[in-house]
Amino acid sequence: MEQTLIILKPDCIQRRLVGRIVKRFEDKGLTVAGMKLMHITKDLADRHYAPHKDKPFYPGLIEYITSGPVVVMVLSGAGVINMARKLMGKTFGFEAEPGTIRGDFGASKTYNLIHGSDAPESAETEIALYFQPNELLSYETPAHKWTFKPGES
Repeated sequence: MEQTLIILKPDCIQRRLVGRIVKRFEDKGLTVAGMKLMHITKDLADRHYAPHKDKPFYPGLIEYITSGPVVVMVLSGAGVINMARKLMGKTFGFEAEPGTIRGDFGASKTYNLIHGSDAPESAETEIALYFQPNELLSYETPAHKWTFKPGES
């Protein structure tokens, strides 16, 4: 089963949107394999966002992601990366479609509520930054067989 890392960013926590956003992923049929509330340190943020180090927005991104608690979670399911990214919507809330997380709750270019891995390789790298293998669970709910047909991907 494919996995992706999701970070509910400091603005999401401060606006008390965690439950509503987790519910959207669960409503879609995705499984929460791991979840924790934490503060991202500057060192961890630097490692996570290393590909953006030379971009002009990098200092602000590091300041933002380390400014308060976040929820990090791993979601699993067939095609979870693409599904999660569609549920999240475009990066900036003012550009995101209604019905998406950012489209419904976001308006800012800076405060964009949520991060999701963009490819299987980045998901694997990002998950390893936040979770040990023994912190991730693999299980199926009774609804799983009615969400994902065997062999479908």
